[in-house]
Amino acid sequence: MNKIPELQRILRDAENILIGAGAGLSTAAGYTYDGERFRKHFADFAATYGFADMYSGGFYPYATPEEFWGFWCRNIFVNRYDLPPSKVHAKLLALVRDKNYFVLTTNVDHLFQLNGFDKTRLFYTQGDYGLIQCPTPCHKKTYDNESIVRQMVAAEKNLRVPTELLPRCPKCGEVMVPNLRADEKFVEDEGWNAAFCRYEKFLRQHVFGDIVYLELGVGNNTPGIIKYPFWRLTAHNPRARYVCVNFGEAFVPDSIAAQSLTIDADIAEVLKAIWNLE
Repeated sequence: MNKIPELQRILRDAENILIGAGAGLSTAAGYTYDGERFRKHFADFAATYGFADMYSGGFYPYATPEEFWGFWCRNIFVNRYDLPPSKVHAKLLALVRDKNYFVLTTNVDHLFQLNGFDKTRLFYTQGDYGLIQCPTPCHKKTYDNESIVRQMVAAEKNLRVPTELLPRCPKCGEVMVPNLRADEKFVEDEGWNAAFCRYEKFLRQHVFGDIVYLELGVGNNTPGIIKYPFWRLTAHNPRARYVCVNFGEAFVPDSIAAQSLTIDADIAEVLKAIWNLE
């Protein structure tokens, strides 16, 4: 943690900050997909289906759509609509609120917007727990799911939801699925494309100027979305700084080491330490 003063200086002096957030940020904030939180909300699913975390539950081959949505309505409710405020996200927002910032995230839990980040400065590239889509898809549109998810959670029985509550595509009648990127059927709707355009504009405006690429909790599942682009952008811009905060996975290529700061520590503790220096 002896690098905290340097990180504080980098963030204090930065005018432009691109935040790249992965699952490690949500984990640091306490929104874990396994352990006690999983047992609290999904002990019955674990006993019946044998999986040990929410992530695995999302890929389980349920035999019926009633079982599929039995899991997914609860998963979405727990990880999208029943979330307490995040002190970690609040501290992060306080550090960048007065900066020209943008957030690129692979997280689908909506924690940035729920904790006060400007929604026009967010790009949820992998989808949103709050949206559903046609599984085919027969058309490129998504739909808000809060109302039907709450109804399904209230009506769920024996790990299943009633057939009449299954969300169906208004065009073709197929049972809809969460708008999460798993394959080429993921719907990039009007909102997704608008956010992508805002992200691209931010990149173009600062590709050769002063900018901090702040990577938080990005692992190696999808490094091509945040990590590798941040390395490449830093390498092509001598005025850029790259910062990686990640417990157990903080590293950087030698080619940009002189422009970089890596901190192998819990993100929550790092943000807390920055505030203790104020």
